[in-house]
Amino acid sequence: MPCGAYTEGMSTFSVTRNALIPAKPEDVYRQVIDFHKWTAWSPWENVDPKLQRKYSGNDSGVGAHYEWAGKKAGSGSMHIDDAVSPNKINIDLRFTKPMKAVNPTVFTFTPEAGGTRVTWTMTGETKGLGRVFALFMNMDKMVGKDFEKGLIGLTNAVAADKSES
Repeated sequence: MPCGAYTEGMSTFSVTRNALIPAKPEDVYRQVIDFHKWTAWSPWENVDPKLQRKYSGNDSGVGAHYEWAGKKAGSGSMHIDDAVSPNKINIDLRFTKPMKAVNPTVFTFTPEAGGTRVTWTMTGETKGLGRVFALFMNMDKMVGKDFEKGLIGLTNAVAADKSES
């Protein structure tokens, strides 16, 4: 079962969720380092049936780039800035619609008895309209449940990938 944490300061926030996935770190890492594989587990991929996706840069790993646009999903991009296989992936996450935001995102993969502890953290600043929005909406409540759903999806995607091997 995913568990998490949330912190919020005057102008910054951090949302974190983690789950123990019964697989080796490299098996889980492989699902996150390749944006093409996110369609199998990301909680936002099926929100908008007409979601437009564009992949560029490297196929996976550092330099991989993914852009999306849709009516329900809004638009934005992700770029893998740094990765240490199979322990950590840093993603530059940028939203352009409905609101502009930059949200550095980090996945870590830590071996534990029974599998790999995957920790998913997104940070950001609330400024401009986002600051007004943050007065009424808690980022943890908005995004935390999606992270939990995504970690369950990631667990299922890893299991499916292992069964195909």
